[in-house]
Amino acid sequence: MPNNIWKNLYDTAKAVVNPQKISAQICSGGVGAAALTKDGHIYTGVNIDTDCSLGMCAERNAISTMITAGEFEIAKIIAVNKKGQVLPPCGACREFMMQLKNASDIEVLVDNNGTVVKLKDLMPYSYS
Repeated sequence: MPNNIWKNLYDTAKAVVNPQKISAQICSGGVGAAALTKDGHIYTGVNIDTDCSLGMCAERNAISTMITAGEFEIAKIIAVNKKGQVLPPCGACREFMMQLKNASDIEVLVDNNGTVVKLKDLMPYSYS
């Protein structure tokens, strides 16, 4: 990890990973995410997978929790699977984050080697 902040975010995201079979059509918790806001708060979320593809990634769940709490700017975000592997955000999560007010400032940890990339570099031709 590049520094203690990323290590803390990694540990926080990994701590919420808890794979669950909710029903015959829904499972969750195989991926956890932690988002650090500009104000220094950390919000977490887990993925929700459904048979009808209406699920949600861990990153978007963490961001939804952040927005519910009245915060709107992410400084850093990370997603971790049940094996402890850091995952880069999917295209839908990238596009969702690109529509936030401070999208060009968001830093994303994309692998276990400590590679940090600005969201704008992961999504140079976004919709927004």
